[in-house]
Amino acid sequence: MSDLVNSSLRELSAALAAKKVSAVELATLFLDRIEKLNPALNAFIALDRDKTLTQARGTDAALAAGAGSTLTGIPLAHKDIFCTNGWRTSCGSKMLANFVSPYDAHVVEKLAAAGMVTLGKLNMDEFAMGSSNETSFFGPVKNPWDVSRVPGGSSGGSAAAIAARLTPAATGTDTGGSIRQPAALCGLTGLKPTYGVVSRYGMIAFASSLDQAGPMAKSAEDCALLLNAMAGFDPRDSTSLERSTEDYARDLEKPLAGLRIGLPKEFFSDGMDADVRAAVEVALAEYRTLGATTVEVQLPNSGLSVPAYYVIAPAEASSNLSRFDGVRYGYRAPEYADLTEMYSRSRAQGFGAEVKRRILIGTYVLSHGYYDAYYLQAQKIRRLIAADFAEAFKNCDVIMGPTSPSVAFGFGAKSADPVQMYLSDIYTISTNLAGLPGMSLPCGFGNNNMPVGLQIIGNWFGEAKMLNVAHQYQKATDWHMKFPEQMR
Repeated sequence: MSDLVNSSLRELSAALAAKKVSAVELATLFLDRIEKLNPALNAFIALDRDKTLTQARGTDAALAAGAGSTLTGIPLAHKDIFCTNGWRTSCGSKMLANFVSPYDAHVVEKLAAAGMVTLGKLNMDEFAMGSSNETSFFGPVKNPWDVSRVPGGSSGGSAAAIAARLTPAATGTDTGGSIRQPAALCGLTGLKPTYGVVSRYGMIAFASSLDQAGPMAKSAEDCALLLNAMAGFDPRDSTSLERSTEDYARDLEKPLAGLRIGLPKEFFSDGMDADVRAAVEVALAEYRTLGATTVEVQLPNSGLSVPAYYVIAPAEASSNLSRFDGVRYGYRAPEYADLTEMYSRSRAQGFGAEVKRRILIGTYVLSHGYYDAYYLQAQKIRRLIAADFAEAFKNCDVIMGPTSPSVAFGFGAKSADPVQMYLSDIYTISTNLAGLPGMSLPCGFGNNNMPVGLQIIGNWFGEAKMLNVAHQYQKATDWHMKFPEQMR
């Protein structure tokens, strides 16, 4: 059964349908790998073998009755930002370290309804604030390719778990690149859908106008199957879009002849490491071999995406995180003199340094006298960035470039300098500001044999096109099938 750990979701589904393996056996296989390998990686922070195997037995019964779907019986794990009924949902924070969710997030509901089996909850940067998974209250996640390096963030636990083959798939969230950047640094495929395609209900909010849930897996085909289950209108989320049901796998096998790939000159200027550039150039050459053509496009305001993001996202975070006050749920300081001191001590003790930094920034830019100067200006820049993309897509079908300016860096390399850490997301943030779909897929290795990610950005609601473009590349290459030797 060991060959199953590197199988695609379709291959796992076929094995379950043919009764070569049961859902219980498959879940046990991955639970045993977690028990063996997770202590060195710290990717999983909540496990319950009995609960997982009980769910697996239920899916075995469904399969026996002929009631299963493509995903029935396949294990996955959830980023700990998704409320999951009966599971601790901490968001990587001391503030929620003892919170057990009484309900499921919409994404969790949808994947459970598809028959997937929950292996556990995955580590993450605290309240999704970080690009290295170093801000988690539960300690950093290690990159399976080199445990002295970060896995990226904030979905670092999801990325590391898939890269180490501790789970076939995982959920992630992307506010400024938090699915795509760790996918790039760990050598897997991750997709951020168009804003509103996947419901945010039950996903603990960081920045509500930017947060979006998405799938993370080994391949584009796997992500398409997961997105089919995750997407859909949810009346409980006011930003959820009411659209016709799509089959995101429908175009996977279309040839790429005639595809126009836009290359923004702003993505290929100074700032990208030479090893990343080399891998991306080789990937673009492969696309030309597959029949695509490349054209230069311009995103003139993309250089403003980082400063605009770090006004808008902290502003929304300062509002969203005000609910964590020690009154109804979450951490409460053990000693305080009055109500005001209870608030201040609970928040001071419950939040980590990066979360407090962003709350302070957000409160500042929303305060009287600064709202117009900072927040309003950032929102205007956001519209300019979206307009740049709309103009670019008149001349191309997808946009490509690097996902991250470098391969995975060492622990502590950027944590002392927040600005350097924020620049890790320089190629991904503009996509969130515009609400566009984007994805990262592995395209080779750079310095120290660390993975490099190729980013594909699609037009609004262009997920099926992106997945087709990624899948055809993955049929011609095998980067997505490689995983660390030490994790075998």
